[in-house]
Amino acid sequence: MKNIFLFLALIMSISSVAQENKHQKEVLKFQNKLNKEFSNRESSPLTEEDRKDFKSLDFFPVDSTFRVVAQLKRMENSKPFKMRTTTDRLPIYKIFASATFDLKGKTYVLHIYQNQKLILTPDYKDYLFLPFTDDSNGDTTYGGGRYLDLDLEDMQGETIVIDFNKAYNPYCAYNEKYSCPIPPAANNLNLKVEAGVKAFKQP
Repeated sequence: MKNIFLFLALIMSISSVAQENKHQKEVLKFQNKLNKEFSNRESSPLTEEDRKDFKSLDFFPVDSTFRVVAQLKRMENSKPFKMRTTTDRLPIYKIFASATFDLKGKTYVLHIYQNQKLILTPDYKDYLFLPFTDDSNGDTTYGGGRYLDLDLEDMQGETIVIDFNKAYNPYCAYNEKYSCPIPPAANNLNLKVEAGVKAFKQP
């Protein structure tokens, strides 16, 4: 009997390591894609001066505890509203769903949004937007909060995986010419999300 328990423990340990490695590769793929975008003159939000010296964005170490499975509550009757941005632009969004999840021993709720103009285009009809702020903003991360991209295809029934290791900065963190949505107050997390992209040009 003791050998059976040891065998099962070994199998579970191997499975856990495999999952960890898979997640690591997935996040590194995201980081590499982001770095290529920033290196490319055609797609980079960086100023010409910053792009010349660009090697890589600064990322937190990959941390699987910041990958959570959230319970979704669809907001079928939510009203369109104008989301504030860093300029006078006011894009129209709707709350698609609320996402409830546990992180670092506490339960949090964030709103997931849909841009009402983008969903009319073939490339973005399934796109979901998750802007958020947290206690690391203005310290190790950009003061204006960060974003996560999700997709309708990411949903598994009434759940969705939210991986803060893929959190990235708004373009206006790199260049003032951009107009960036400001995360609504409801999407503040009272903890430090030390995952994803760090602040640009850390002192």
